[in-house]
Amino acid sequence: MPKENIPISNIVFILFVLMSFMSGFSGIIQAAEPIDLLQAGSGEDGLPTGWQPLVFKKIERHTEYKLSEESGRIVIEARSNNAASGLTYPLNLDSRIYQSISWCWKISRTIKKGDVTRKKGDDYAARIYVTFKFNPEDASFWERTKFKTYKLLYGQYPPKGALNYVWANKMKKGDAAPNAYTDRAHMIAIESGSEKVGQWVCEERNLYTDYRQYFGGTPPYITGIAVMTDTDNTGESTTAAYSNLVLKSKP
Repeated sequence: MPKENIPISNIVFILFVLMSFMSGFSGIIQAAEPIDLLQAGSGEDGLPTGWQPLVFKKIERHTEYKLSEESGRIVIEARSNNAASGLTYPLNLDSRIYQSISWCWKISRTIKKGDVTRKKGDDYAARIYVTFKFNPEDASFWERTKFKTYKLLYGQYPPKGALNYVWANKMKKGDAAPNAYTDRAHMIAIESGSEKVGQWVCEERNLYTDYRQYFGGTPPYITGIAVMTDTDNTGESTTAAYSNLVLKSKP
C-alpha cells in the first residue's frame, strides 16, 4: 500500500494542537495542587501572610486574632468578647477545579444564645466563609440593579453567595438555613453543641456540591475564604482556633 504524503503544514498544525493540549493539561495539573492558606510567617500586623482584617462599620468591638503554633500546627487564634470581626484571604479560583476545602478547628465554648433563625442569635464560636463571584452577565435585571447600587456605595460588587460552615449551638449537626440577615449566605452546621469543646476537630466539604445544593446552578469563581468568631449579637465571649486550612481539587 503506497504511503500517503501528508503536507508539512498539516504536520505543523497537528504538532501545534498537541503542544497546546499538553500545555493546557499541565496548567490544570498545576492549578489543582492544594493551596495551604495557613503557611509559616506573618506580616507586620502579626496576621498570617495573605490574610486581611474583615471589619464591619457599625461594630466597634473587634475579635482579636493572632498567629501561633501548637504541636507543630500553624494556628489562627481568635478571642471574642461581645465583639465581631474576621480575617479574609482574597482569591480568584475556578470552583470547577478547587472543589474541596478542609480545615481543623476547636472552640472553648459554644454561644448559649446562638440561634441561626434570629438576628440576635447570629453568633458562632467558629465559622469558615467561602465567597463566590458575582457575574453581572449571568444575573437578572433586578440582581444587576441591586448589585450595581452596592458597588456604587462600596466600590465593588458583593459576593454572589457565601457558604458559611459553622460550629453551632442549637442547630442540629448537618442542618442548614439561610442567614438571618441575607439569603445570599447559607449557614451549614458542621459541628454543633459542646460535646467536642476543647478538642481539635478536622472537617472536609465539597464546595461545588454544597453550592449547587444551597444556591443552585454552576458555582462561580471562588473570591475568598474567611474565618470568623463573633459574639456581638449575644454579648457573650468565647475563643477559637483554626488550622490546616487547605483548598484542593475533588475530595
